[in-house]
Amino acid sequence: MASSRSVPSLAVPNHVFRRLRAQRSPGEFAAAVRRAAREIGEQVACDARYIGRVEAGEIRCPNYAYERVFLHMFPGLTLKDLGFLPREQVRGRAARFTPHDPPVPTPATVPAPATVPTSHPASPPDPRTKNHSDTGKESDVLRRAFMTSGPVTLVAASLGLGSAPAAAVPGPRRVGEAEVSAVEEAVRRIRVLDDRHGADGLYRQAAQPLRAAYALLDSGTATRQSTVDRLHSGAGELSISVGWLAHDSGRFDDARSHYAEALATARVANDPAVEAHAFANTSFLARDSGRYREAVRAAQAGLRAAVQLASPRLLSLLALREAAGWARLGDRTSCEQALTQAHRFFENGPSEADPEWMSFFGEPELEAQEALCHSALGDWHRAARHAYRATILQDPHFARNLALYRAELATNLARAGSPDEAAAAGQQALDLLDQVQSSRIHTRLAATVRVLLPQRRLPAVGAFLDRHAATDPRV
Repeated sequence: MASSRSVPSLAVPNHVFRRLRAQRSPGEFAAAVRRAAREIGEQVACDARYIGRVEAGEIRCPNYAYERVFLHMFPGLTLKDLGFLPREQVRGRAARFTPHDPPVPTPATVPAPATVPTSHPASPPDPRTKNHSDTGKESDVLRRAFMTSGPVTLVAASLGLGSAPAAAVPGPRRVGEAEVSAVEEAVRRIRVLDDRHGADGLYRQAAQPLRAAYALLDSGTATRQSTVDRLHSGAGELSISVGWLAHDSGRFDDARSHYAEALATARVANDPAVEAHAFANTSFLARDSGRYREAVRAAQAGLRAAVQLASPRLLSLLALREAAGWARLGDRTSCEQALTQAHRFFENGPSEADPEWMSFFGEPELEAQEALCHSALGDWHRAARHAYRATILQDPHFARNLALYRAELATNLARAGSPDEAAAAGQQALDLLDQVQSSRIHTRLAATVRVLLPQRRLPAVGAFLDRHAATDPRV
């Protein structure tokens, strides 16, 4: 979120930014920010709360991703023209620039743990500026940047968790805007890096800010109930995000534990948004783990929680989760009913009440999830049609999802009896695996390989199988 860590009482409202919003609501303006980000290949999780914090002066200078988006939206203006302070004034030191790299900020208010370097960028380097030979190095840098970014380091350092166990957390401490914002930023950073690079390289690093967040819940005190509520929501969302990293990297038991922790946090805080999210992910995990009735029940529980939130898109996603469970159980009628419900909710369009984490859920994901249902029912041709639509609709910036959709398309085409087309889709998925590390994608491609092995003599199939064997880390 913001790079500023100002105390709310010292915040000076940003009237310039408020005038630029004009007659649009904060939610409408946040949607415009997200659209502008997509136009330049950026991804920001902007919502009405973020816009409100900018206008209230709590965010004195945006991070680099937001800076690029704002300058794209208002060409010819500088950050100063938009009502922000110079970055070096906010950071407490002069920024350092190189011709091609973003500035390298260091947290000004809280020192980083001695065991964690502080020389990496606070924002992930832009992958569009790299060539393919640099991709592996870039991925390592991004993963290090995740743990050394200002907000994440703030959570760990403020609790003495740089390299210390959770038991070393100090006694009761005051929890304020800086700590809560750090937890929220950790959630966003996990999502951005996961979308770009997959879960395998991130899971272990993400456990540290999660420990810090729950230590804040255990030992922190806050004078405002709104701060307590935000901290519970942030900790719950962070537990879900870390659970997803475990899920996507094949650590199902860890994922189940994290999702259960998030659900407990949501129940304690009476937070239906986190509860619905936890149930959505639990349903997904149950399906992947072969617990299909649990997948159905968890999705239905999520639907009950989500009806309080006025978000048709969230209801649509949960209906898709239910449909997937029914499909795995072989109940075609119940599956079709849930799919119809999912489409009906989806057609209501986006809403200001849509949770921030649902930025991934658009028409491509709707098509991909429907493809999974038809695949589970053995309708390979129908599954391939939906998977193909997912691949052509998906924004290439979401490399992990695009690789997954292509892998699923390859599997469906292979089972539908189209080996050459399956090999071509598999090759396209492999093209992205130098950027993405996801055990789930490798598992999907391995399924394609098993189906295509009898067709090895076909030139396109043989080329795909050889390339897969050379790149699969499990071979």
